[in-house]
Amino acid sequence: MTMPLTLRARSALLALALPAALLSGAAHAETLSCPALDKAVQVAACPSDAELQYTFMGFCGDNARLYGRDVFTCATFENYKQVKNIALWESANGSFSGYLSCNLDTATLHASRALKMSVEKKGGLTRLICDYENDQRMVMRTKATCTIEADDCSSGECRASCE
Repeated sequence: MTMPLTLRARSALLALALPAALLSGAAHAETLSCPALDKAVQVAACPSDAELQYTFMGFCGDNARLYGRDVFTCATFENYKQVKNIALWESANGSFSGYLSCNLDTATLHASRALKMSVEKKGGLTRLICDYENDQRMVMRTKATCTIEADDCSSGECRASCE
């Protein structure tokens, strides 16, 4: 004669069986492609001219030795503004982000097409990098291992597989 399992016994068996079921499934690879910039969202405001002037004085002024003296960027305020007039943007799903230029109008930025995809691994972190027209870049950071399947975005869809 078998005795029915008590609620406590059922819970204990479920607690053992659930992790085993989750771990027994095969690891699946996720295929990623460069996000379209026309769907990207600006999440930080562009700096004002006053803010840029202030940071120009700190970055390129007497304390420039602390930053390693960037001769080209510090040659003129216009050069500095070209490099540092940026704001944080994210892809529509939030997985990619990048500091995109505030010197471009939004229509030009949104129209920029992806050119190439690359991957960099440093320690336990992988950076999946998408380069766009007009010198723009979006990056996804992950602990997954990613390999590029197609890196040229201009001839078709570039994509990477991440596990």
